[in-house]
Amino acid sequence: MFLELLRRRNNSFLQSAADLHRKGELPPNCYAIDLDAVSRNATAIRREADRLNLKAFAMVKQIGRNPDVSAALVRAGITHSVGVDLECTIAAASGGLAAGHMGHLVQIPRHQAAIAASFAPLYWTVFNETKAREAAAATERLGRVQNLMARVVGKGDVFYPGHEGGFDVASIVRVANEIDGMRGARFAGITTFPASLFDVQARTVRTTPNLETLRQASAELRKAGRTDIEINAPGTTSVAMLEPLAEAGATQVEPGHGLTGTTPWHAVEDLEEEPAIAYITEVSHLWDDKAFVFGGGLYVDPVLADQPRTTAIVVTGDETVAQSAALEVDMPSPSAIDYYAKVDISGRQDVRPGDTVIFGFRPQVFVTRGLTAAISGVSKGTPKVEGIWSSNGSRPIDPADALQAIAAAKGTDR
Repeated sequence: MFLELLRRRNNSFLQSAADLHRKGELPPNCYAIDLDAVSRNATAIRREADRLNLKAFAMVKQIGRNPDVSAALVRAGITHSVGVDLECTIAAASGGLAAGHMGHLVQIPRHQAAIAASFAPLYWTVFNETKAREAAAATERLGRVQNLMARVVGKGDVFYPGHEGGFDVASIVRVANEIDGMRGARFAGITTFPASLFDVQARTVRTTPNLETLRQASAELRKAGRTDIEINAPGTTSVAMLEPLAEAGATQVEPGHGLTGTTPWHAVEDLEEEPAIAYITEVSHLWDDKAFVFGGGLYVDPVLADQPRTTAIVVTGDETVAQSAALEVDMPSPSAIDYYAKVDISGRQDVRPGDTVIFGFRPQVFVTRGLTAAISGVSKGTPKVEGIWSSNGSRPIDPADALQAIAAAKGTDR
């Protein structure tokens, strides 16, 4: 979906990634991230958010919670994260992103409320009274008062399957009063997801009924005398969407794929953000006119109803990315383990094991076995791998440590 876009708008990044892979500095099954481009994207989003008086929290799950990228976001002015789950908040913090918003989409488990509270999030979303009381109690024990957001739900709201939950919008004033009555908590505002979605037929982003639910809840709260209300409205966030969301009353936005130029809208229109992420792997072996390429991170986020065919570039010999033809790929079934993908090399005699393979699709790295690597210096012609990270933002197991453990175990056996 994004391969040709990458070649057209950020070919120097793809070439840098290919060169680094050839040198052995970039491993296969690795999402390469153009740190310079991400920084420019973040700066653009931050600038527009500031103009519209919006708080911007970074969503980093889709880039594997890469700490080098988190640090770059902080330098660009996006200083806080939104954690899709508690682990996301923790990983983002390791790169310097403070906790901006947690509990949305994934609620905080009961016995982890104390851990969540220790990160002092600016906002914490709850779906019901039980979760609100858990958050309040955990925060009170630390001597703080926590800003709680209530997720509201109205008739006709849109949710991805498995994302449902929240307070009935008709009860929002009562909910706000109940939260304010809890020691360790105060009612801070309302949220939903998604507030906007890509319309495949119109090839643009449209707001969802959920946004009207936020408006309804906000109106009821104002009638009750509550005027200082935060309205969190995430979904398909890019520079182009910030003004419509602000006009609809939003006070908080949460750019994720906008940071890497990989929202569905970016796939069909050149928006301000540059494409900044690609999946790099290599040919393992050849079989029956197919190049089997290493997988592990081959999860294509199905954001378009009719997914286009997947293609990849095989960079052979001394060939450049610009010279390489896009080849069709037989992707693993979603029900299968993605050990390999198969690239059609019918009629090609030049493909060899070890050749670089580049994919361009919208990722969700945190649900895969993929690695991530931020590449700095692409814009200056001095590309450098800042570090290699696992899909959860941690360091991969060092082979030297594993060998040491084996040696220690053998010593124990003696």
